[in-house]
Amino acid sequence: MGDVAKDLAAGTVGGVAQLVVGHPFDTIKVKLQSQPTPLPGQIPKYRGAVDAVRQTIAAEGARGLYKGMGAPLATVAVFNAVLFTVRGQMEAYLRSGEGVPLTVGQQVVCGAGAGFAVAFLASPTELIKCRLQAQSSTAIAGAVKYGGPMDVAKHVLSEAGPKGLLKGLGPTLAREVPGNAAMFGVYELVKQHLAGGQDTSTLGRGSLILAGGLAGASFWGAVYPTDVIKSVIQIDDFKTPKYSGAFNAFRKILATEGVKGLYKGFGPAMGRSVPANAACFLAYEVTRSSLG
Repeated sequence: MGDVAKDLAAGTVGGVAQLVVGHPFDTIKVKLQSQPTPLPGQIPKYRGAVDAVRQTIAAEGARGLYKGMGAPLATVAVFNAVLFTVRGQMEAYLRSGEGVPLTVGQQVVCGAGAGFAVAFLASPTELIKCRLQAQSSTAIAGAVKYGGPMDVAKHVLSEAGPKGLLKGLGPTLAREVPGNAAMFGVYELVKQHLAGGQDTSTLGRGSLILAGGLAGASFWGAVYPTDVIKSVIQIDDFKTPKYSGAFNAFRKILATEGVKGLYKGFGPAMGRSVPANAACFLAYEVTRSSLG
């Protein structure tokens, strides 16, 4: 089996593991990001992450935490195949010789390149996912607009045409490029530190879990405000938009909610990133090594 096929298979397994572990946290993150700003004297719909979980389960049952999972699950194979394959090909290009490990700086470059490639796939997937996840917190009088991922795509295409599916591409690029640069750089840095100068391929599963968890946390720590902007842009109405673009959304959020408005849902995002990315990297490494 060639390197591209191995990266494809291992990336797919890693992506499924990441999604199953992390999606409930992601749902709560988007609900907190998308809830309307309360008027003076009003209390917000969700007082925090725990309250959002409680209300979601009360209204929709545990399956409500997995709302919007269909779109990323349908594309997780392609998404992670692109992410890990582009990274793998960039590693091969930058490697100075057979078996020579890459430096942390080179892994940062590989991560940035992989992030650029996946942003074009992530943007429509995230738009569909976010509109499904957010509809219960933005709906008026419990009205539900979308029946599922295909229904969202149909509505978006009828309202805005094909370009509507790429709404929020700018902030998605601003999230994926630096985020993946940080993630793969930190992953390599932690692995090299734990290996103590030895070959990182000898590391045990516990070390891979730790490196993957810290790598995931670094992704969100580096780019979280751009994710908030991406979410509010992607759930915005097409016909009467609240925001004219990413910079306008940034300014309005700062004006109405201050800096803390750019970190809505940060707790669930960080809570998700550690176990989800630990699962992803562990599944990727174990699958990759089992394929030779």
